[in-house]
Amino acid sequence: MNKYRWQAIVFVLVAFMLGCNEFIVVGVLSDIAKEYQIPVATVGYLVTIFATVYAVSTPFITILTNRFSRYKTLMTLMVIFLIGNTLSGLAMSYPVLLLSRVLTAVVAGAIISLIMTFASAIAPREKRASLVSWIFAGFSIASVFGVPIGTAISTSYSWHDAFYLISVISAITCVLLGWLLPREVEQVQGSVKNQLVLLKDRRVYVGIALVLFTAATMYAYYTYIRPLLTTALGFSTTSLNWLLFLIGIMSILSNRFSGMLAERNGLRIMPRFYVADVILLALLPFGLGNKFVGLAILLVMSLIVTILNSPIQIHFLNIAEQDYPQSAVLASSLNSIFFNFGISLGSATASGMLGVVGLNRISWGAAGYAAISLVLAVTLNHVIKQHRQAKLEQPAD
Repeated sequence: MNKYRWQAIVFVLVAFMLGCNEFIVVGVLSDIAKEYQIPVATVGYLVTIFATVYAVSTPFITILTNRFSRYKTLMTLMVIFLIGNTLSGLAMSYPVLLLSRVLTAVVAGAIISLIMTFASAIAPREKRASLVSWIFAGFSIASVFGVPIGTAISTSYSWHDAFYLISVISAITCVLLGWLLPREVEQVQGSVKNQLVLLKDRRVYVGIALVLFTAATMYAYYTYIRPLLTTALGFSTTSLNWLLFLIGIMSILSNRFSGMLAERNGLRIMPRFYVADVILLALLPFGLGNKFVGLAILLVMSLIVTILNSPIQIHFLNIAEQDYPQSAVLASSLNSIFFNFGISLGSATASGMLGVVGLNRISWGAAGYAAISLVLAVTLNHVIKQHRQAKLEQPAD
């Protein structure tokens, strides 16, 4: 196996490690609440706080560390992450656990941004989209396999042990990164102001809005995926894990499909998927009347609702590479930053819709966000076309 393949495997392992750390709390909420003798709702704030800190801190960390060696920065952040995750395992009180979650959230976004930047620098041009899609797939694999394993460990032993296992994976990943990553990669340094110029580009801020509303589309119904499967569709709780596993497999396939689209300038056909999103989400309340029709709609949605991931990531990386090289790491972080903001928007919308129209019709809010995403996808393609034409019309030097 050549060095590039080993590097690719380690990049996916980093995503898996980060995904396990981010998602594990959802699987062990009740165990944490029982040990600390606090309400489950209080423990649930760990999820909200993690996502908020992740989204807010990532741009600051990526911008402020841009003048340092990317290799040294990544290795430093990995050590901080390892300390934070281990502290989660050692936590004997809720405040300590909360502090440890904040510590890991602060560095997690910057770590995956730097991994994306290294992937862009290391991968051959024709393999870059595929590698990016596999890195995204690492998070899905964590959700499908890592979190259930962590939950099983928590149930059989202790939730502390689940975090210790993630620390072991993190330590191994640190060693592999130290061995496989190049010490020096081409990077252009820039002031904070020069890096933020990227955000004034229409191709970037329209893309950011598209990421945000795409995430909101998903989480405006996925937040309540368990009650949708059990209460609305009538599946038994014993079959729930298998159904969630099946949905997770569809998510992994979605990431691979997303990579294939990115290799073929997938943004051009993205509006078609948003049309399908709008139709399926509008029809879901009626499909819930039949157990298998409703499940089929949810599975198709899992396959297409986040198919944007790799094309938009490559879009941001290409813009930075061609026009804003000083903003490469910031560009690589935009997808994860605004996807997390979209998660907050979508989950809040789902909760609001639940109280107004009931569980069976919460997907209508998601359909509204899908319609907004459709408009943004069409707009982004128009903006890209305009920019390309303007470049062609520029007089040669």
